[in-house]
Formats: sequence, C-alpha cells, structure tokens
Amino acid sequence: MILIFPLNKNNKWVAVLLSFSFTCQAQEQANSIFLSNKIDISFMLMLCLFAIVIAAFLLYNLIRFRRYQSDITASDERLKLSLWASGDEMWDWNIADGTLYRTNANGVYTLPSIDLDTFPPNKAVIHPADLVRVAKKLKLHLDGDSESFECAYRLKSNDNSWNWVLDKGKVVSFDEDGSPIRMTGTFKDIHQLKKIENNLKIFAQSIESIAEGVIIFDAQLSVVHVNPGYEIITGHKATEIVGTKLKFNQISMSLAQEIKSEVDRIGHWQGDVSGQNVSGGFYMAYITANCIKDEQGKITNYVAIVSDTTKRKRTEAKLVKMAKTDTLTGLPNRDVFFSNLQKQVSKKSPTAVLVFDLDDFKKINDSVGHQLGDELLKQIGDRIKPLAEDNDTLYRLGGDEFAFVMENTNDIHKVTLAAKQILTLLSTPYRINQHEFVIAGSIGIVLYPDDGLKPETLLRNADTAMYYAKADGNKYLFFNNEMNKQAVKRLQIENLIRHGLKEDYFEVYYQPKSNLKTDKLVGMEALVRFITPKKGLISPSVFIPIAEETGQIIDIGDLVLRKACIDMKRWIDNDIITGRVAVNLSARQFTLPDLIERIDTILAETGLNPTNLELEITEGTVMDNPKHAITIMHQLRERGIHLALDDFGTGYSSLSYLRKFPLNTLKIDKAFVDDCSTNIGKAMIDTIVTIARNLSLSTVAEGVETEEQKALMSSMKCDVIQGYLYSKPLSAKEFSRFANKQKA
Repeated sequence: MILIFPLNKNNKWVAVLLSFSFTCQAQEQANSIFLSNKIDISFMLMLCLFAIVIAAFLLYNLIRFRRYQSDITASDERLKLSLWASGDEMWDWNIADGTLYRTNANGVYTLPSIDLDTFPPNKAVIHPADLVRVAKKLKLHLDGDSESFECAYRLKSNDNSWNWVLDKGKVVSFDEDGSPIRMTGTFKDIHQLKKIENNLKIFAQSIESIAEGVIIFDAQLSVVHVNPGYEIITGHKATEIVGTKLKFNQISMSLAQEIKSEVDRIGHWQGDVSGQNVSGGFYMAYITANCIKDEQGKITNYVAIVSDTTKRKRTEAKLVKMAKTDTLTGLPNRDVFFSNLQKQVSKKSPTAVLVFDLDDFKKINDSVGHQLGDELLKQIGDRIKPLAEDNDTLYRLGGDEFAFVMENTNDIHKVTLAAKQILTLLSTPYRINQHEFVIAGSIGIVLYPDDGLKPETLLRNADTAMYYAKADGNKYLFFNNEMNKQAVKRLQIENLIRHGLKEDYFEVYYQPKSNLKTDKLVGMEALVRFITPKKGLISPSVFIPIAEETGQIIDIGDLVLRKACIDMKRWIDNDIITGRVAVNLSARQFTLPDLIERIDTILAETGLNPTNLELEITEGTVMDNPKHAITIMHQLRERGIHLALDDFGTGYSSLSYLRKFPLNTLKIDKAFVDDCSTNIGKAMIDTIVTIARNLSLSTVAEGVETEEQKALMSSMKCDVIQGYLYSKPLSAKEFSRFANKQKA
C-alpha cells in the first residue's frame, strides 16, 4: 500500500525520511522472505525498482513546491514594492471575528487594537470630525447600498499628527445568508494632495472674488475661463464667451496682435485700453497680459488681468481740468496761461498779451457782497470770451485780473481794436439780481518778443502798463521802457520798506498842535519818517502809496501806533504834556477784521489810557463802506478813543452820514488853508467850521504856515492849528524839549 502525504515547508523533509524508511523496510522484508521462503530474486528487483520510482516522484514534487514557494515570495515582494511606490497600503478585515490585517509599507500609521464592538474597526485613529462621515459610508456599503466603499478622511500618524488618506474597499466574501464576512481594500496618503488642493481652492476663490477681471485663453486664443469681475466690467457672461475666440470691440486687431506678439516675445504686456460693454457704454481698463508655458517652454495659455479704470480716469480727467480751469468762470487759469505762453515763446511766435482788471472792484465786493462780485466776474468772462478767435484765448489770472492772448500776431491795429472792444464790453452796464453795475477797466499791453523774452517778464511788464493805465481809468496802454524804469524803482522801494521794517528804519516824528485861543500846546500828530543809512530820508509821498498797495502799510501803522503810545505814556508820566497824540489809520488798517483787537493789544502793552489817543481816519476811507465804518468807529469811541476825520472837504462824504459818524474832530485840509486868501477858500473854511460847530465837533487846521493864515483861522473860530508856523515835525527828543519850553 502506497501513502502520499501533503507537503509544506515544515514537513517536506519528514516526507522524504518516511519514503526512505519505507524503502529500507521493504528491502529487509524482501531479504527475510528470500531467506525464509526462498522467493525469486526477480520479485526483489521489482520491489527495489518500485521504491526508486516512489523516491523520484517525491523528489520531483519537492522541487516543484520549492519553485512555487519562490514564485509566491517574489510575487509578495513585488506587491509590497508596488504598494510602497504608489503610496497605497492594503488592508483585510475579517468582519466576523473583528480582526483587521494591514500591510504598512512605510510604517507611518499604526494599527490600533481591535474590539468587536468598535465600528469602524480603526475608529481610534480616525479624526473625530470625519468619524460620522466614514461610518456612514462604510455602513452604506456593508448594507449593500453601494458598489464599493470610498472615503477621504484624516488618519492619525505615528507622530500623532492628522494626515489625509483616501480609503477604498469592497466586500469579497459573504456567508450562507448573504451577510458580508470579509472586506479588503487599500488606502493612500493624500495629505500633500489635499494641501495642494486647498491652495488651488484658495487661489480659485481669490480669482473669483477679486474686483479685477480675469480672462484665460488657450494657446489658440480661445476663451477657457472668465471670472465674475470680468463679467461685471464688460457685461459679457461666461456662458457667452467661454469657447469663443478672442475679439475686441474697440481695440483694433493690430493692437491685439501687438499685445500677443509682445507677450510671446518677453512674456508680458501692460497698458491702457478702452472697450465697449454689452449695453453699448464705454469703459477704460488697464490690462496686464501674461503667458503660461509648459516644461518644454511652449505656451499653453494666455492670462489677462483687466482692471476697470473708468472712474479713476474720469476723476483724473476732472482733476486735470480743475487744475487747468478757473472754477468760477470756467476759463483757463493762470497755470495754463504760463504754459501756453511758454509754448509761443519756445516757437518764437509773435504774440500780444493784453492784461486787464476792473477799476475799484473792491468797492463792489464791499458794497454788495462777494457773491454778486463773483457773478459779475462770470458775466465778464462770458461777455469777452466771444472776442477770442482761433488763435486768441481769454484767461482768468486771479481776482478781477484777466489776460487776453493773441497768438501769431503783433499787428498793432488788430491789438488796439481788441483792446477797445474789451473796454467797450466792460463799460456796458451789467444787471445782476436787480442791481445794475457800470464798471470800467484798465488794460496793459505787451508784445513778444519786443517787451520780454519770458512769460514771467511779459506778465510783469503788462501789469506795469496796466498800473499806469489806471491813473486815468478805462483806457489801455502799451508797455514802454519808461514804465519799466518806474516799475524797477517801485520794486526797489518795496524791498527797501521790507528791509526797513526788519531793521527798524522807521521813526516817529511829532508835529505839535496849538490852541488858537491860548496859544498853548494841546497835543500833537504822529508822523512816520523813513530814514535809511544809505539813501537817507525817503519821502512819505514815495513810500506810503507803495506800502498801501503791497499791504506793508499795516505793519508800518502798527509800528507807528506802538511807538507813539510808548512816547505819549512816558511824557504823561513825566508831566511833560497832557492831551492826546493823534495817529493816522490807513484804509488798509481800517478794513482789518481784527483792527479793534490790535489797538487793544497795543494800548495794553504800552499802558496808555485810551482817552490820550486820537485816531485820524480819511474821508475816503470811511465812505468806502459807511455802515462798516460806523460800527468800527462806535467800538473805538466806546473805549474812550477820540476820532478825527482827516482831509475833510476833499472827498465825497454825505452830510447825512457825517452826522451818524461818532466823531470828535474835523480836520481842515491844507489845500483849503493854502487857498484861504481867496473868497472861495474863505467860504469853504467857514462852511467846514460851521458844520463842525453844528455837529458839536472841534476843528483843526492843517498846514498853517503864515500869520495871515493863523489870523484868518482865529477869526473863523477854528479851535486848533498845526503847521510850520507853530512847529515843524520833531523827533521824540526834540519834542520833549519843545514841550518843556511850552510849559515854562
């Protein structure tokens, strides 16, 4: 009887030994039979042959088994290598007994201990936030409601960090009732893929949420994607243009080709373009175009970022216009005037510049207000602008100053005609809000290149000519060299005044006043003297008009008032004099909004009692704005300051206003005193004194230089005189000596 045992790696040698033992036993038995029973030798040979066959058969199977084992080992090794290379790991779950086997190629994830009551079996290493989702999908497959199980979730690694894995599996065995008993599958570490996916998601969301438009093309310039920003800017929906070829409504194809060529050459292009949206409206955009290349450097896509610059460009255009346009009149402004005049100079093109302003425009603003004054300027611009032909331009330089520039001409006839037309239009009455204005203007004219080679020089010379034209009013003057000399002299005086204020070259002289009845000193008038180290005494008739125009008279007036108050306080304290010191207030000072505060400050600093101060105001100053003047004068009188109306009779004051002014004194102008020998002169002085007496005002006669004049003033009941007959203006030291002599 022959027995064949199944072989494995543990019992393969047992099988060989058994076969060898069996052969030996058969040999011994044969020998025994041969010896005892004398069996034929041929039977023994057959028995040996049979044993050899059995041994050969067993050896053959052993060799085949070892080859099979080697193939299995190689296959297992290949499987492990494949899993390692792919990043996948294999698992096998015996559902019935709860055991879970898993290959772990890289040892990143540890297999937890398994409990039959735990579901899923690797619950302990699944992220809590993903557990419900994993269990739901797994149960769905185990219940036969899905073809396979597939789920991405976070799994705990050996270092206790959470990594994303993709888990796939399927039931491979069922029991007799059809219930799953075995499930196998794989899972892959996809943590890096998840990070990349998340970054791509963020990038995609950013593209979709930005206000700029993004449009992506393929290599053939077919649209593959547009974002909502592009849809908003252009009005084109993604569904309408994705898959279509690149096209522009307002960009020429030559420009489109230029953009593409530039991107192909250097990889990018940027610039401003304009387009037309779906509704037909135009928009402006700043485009940045780039290309995307593959590993071989071949362009695969084009990307364009479209930034809507419509609002910004319109705002910039408005700002540019505002920067170049006078906001009140809508005319080109001073900057454009200089820019355009410089272009004419650069081209060396003959040009005439007519600069004009309004005579006494300040009075209009003060009397009816700045709003009506502004409306008048607008109407002037509207009225004169039509005179400008193709090469002519009207500018507003500022305030009430305009410039009319005639390009490419120096024709005196044409320039003169334009000047006359401007003066005619200016003098034609204007009607604004029930008010009628009749105004006049003065024009200064310069010609390029005769009167200057730079825009600044031309304007300065035109202003100079206009200044001289104002002497007569409502006329035009061409610039000449004599005007230039006078302008230079005027500028020198202006600079000298500025230097004199800084270096204290201004001194105060005092002209005594005498009471006609007692011949006693009753006060004095403070007079400013400008004495320079190099040029000596500068006449008031020279520097005061310039100081009035430049506004420097304000600083001079404060200086004179302060010095006069200091001197008067010292003389009163030293019992040298009683009475009042008279100080002139200029028209510029009188219109200062803080005039009262300035005077209060000086009185407080010097300690002079306001009753010892008299302020002299010219007739023209108070009549510029009588209502304002009355208010200021009442505030001064409330402080105890005396007020005198200077140069009375030379202006145009109304008696109805004169009785409203809270005055103390009327001063008779020197011109009437000089003319007192004539009947008309006597009559004028008598009238002034009579008016003053009727208004309870005292009178002061200026410029009394002869005994005859003094006698006449006395006979007409004038109260006080001042002039060279009594005393010339004296310095502070000289006045102290004079006052002391008068006391004696």
